[in-house]
Amino acid sequence: MIFTAGFLVLALWGLFGVATDVSHNSQKVTLTPRKVPKGHVAGLRKRGLSSFSVPLIDQFNGTDLQWYGNITVGTPPQILPVVFDTGSYTLEVESTTCGEPCANQVTFNASASSTYIGLNQTVTGAFSTGGGVGPLLYDTEFMQTWHAGQDTVGVAGISVPNVQFYTIVNQTAAFASDPYSGILGMSAKAQGLFQGLIEQGLPAIFGMYITPKSIGNAEITLGGVDESKIHSEVTWSDLPPNSEGNWQLNSSQISVNGKTTTFLVTERTIIFDSGTSNMYFDPNTTEAVYALISPDIQPYAPELGAYGIACDKIDSLPAVLDLTFTSITGQPFNLTIPSSELNVGPFPNDPLTCQTMINSLEGLWLVGGSMLKHYYSIWDLTSQRMGFASNGVPESAGGGVLLCNAGVAAT
Repeated sequence: MIFTAGFLVLALWGLFGVATDVSHNSQKVTLTPRKVPKGHVAGLRKRGLSSFSVPLIDQFNGTDLQWYGNITVGTPPQILPVVFDTGSYTLEVESTTCGEPCANQVTFNASASSTYIGLNQTVTGAFSTGGGVGPLLYDTEFMQTWHAGQDTVGVAGISVPNVQFYTIVNQTAAFASDPYSGILGMSAKAQGLFQGLIEQGLPAIFGMYITPKSIGNAEITLGGVDESKIHSEVTWSDLPPNSEGNWQLNSSQISVNGKTTTFLVTERTIIFDSGTSNMYFDPNTTEAVYALISPDIQPYAPELGAYGIACDKIDSLPAVLDLTFTSITGQPFNLTIPSSELNVGPFPNDPLTCQTMINSLEGLWLVGGSMLKHYYSIWDLTSQRMGFASNGVPESAGGGVLLCNAGVAAT
């Protein structure tokens, strides 16, 4: 998930910060990540804590939306489902003080925790991407108010004391359908729960096996990878310098159905966000990609940034999207989004028009679950790199294929 406008005072660092700082007596969080020597994934194991996996549930509403799993907060521990979000930096969970706006979610009761300490900070912020597939209808559609605090936070029975986090004390109606209580930031700069686990000896790496609903058994492995889910060699790619905690890679070109254009053969820095369902490109890139799929894909006027096409046309369209990156050995490789992802379902108010997978947002190039569920992904904080491998899911069921030495000529 992506925050809008920035503030650094609270160190609530989203990819673009948070909209409005209305806090007082705020504190900056100092980051001191534990470093682990570079090496093969297997060499990162068994230094203090061993790796462990957390099962993830797929939120499905006609298309895969989010994958979320349980953590605990407080003493005694209260179980809360959260999205393990690589596009965010902090932990935010619904509070019992939120009342009716949070009535559909499991909430955290701070007064029932003997270890909770409230901090004198209140923040209101807005998200520019969210858990669903649609773009924002207006700037304040996805807004929340957070109160800062600290408490013991745990996962899979392992606890970290004095974790700073935010309780959600108010939110707009757009969050009402979320089946989870909040998000746990898993950025490339460790903070909070994951930082505490690293300080206890957990290797600074995690693997994600997020799958289509038809496959199931999704999981996140903290401190390592689940080798039973890896069915090819891992292709590694370094984060560009000054990524500042963002999981992002430089892409040299975008192609559609094996074709590209001079405009699409341009370097773009693409963010990988497990907390966003589909894709966001800037308007020019979005238009260029859709032009290679079908002239019938057009902006959907009621929702700024969304595109659509008649539902009776969409499923017959070939729309294989390849994003080309460079491995640590200097070889280009493709990550592929299959044609099956093009259709994310009818617009709620227009059942004859189906939304397409890319939303348009100025200045943003981002891929989310619609790509990540086709690969096993590895997120290495120590070496500041990402790895991708086949996840063993058949192509017909949504598995991806890594194509190395990739490249097509511009048309």
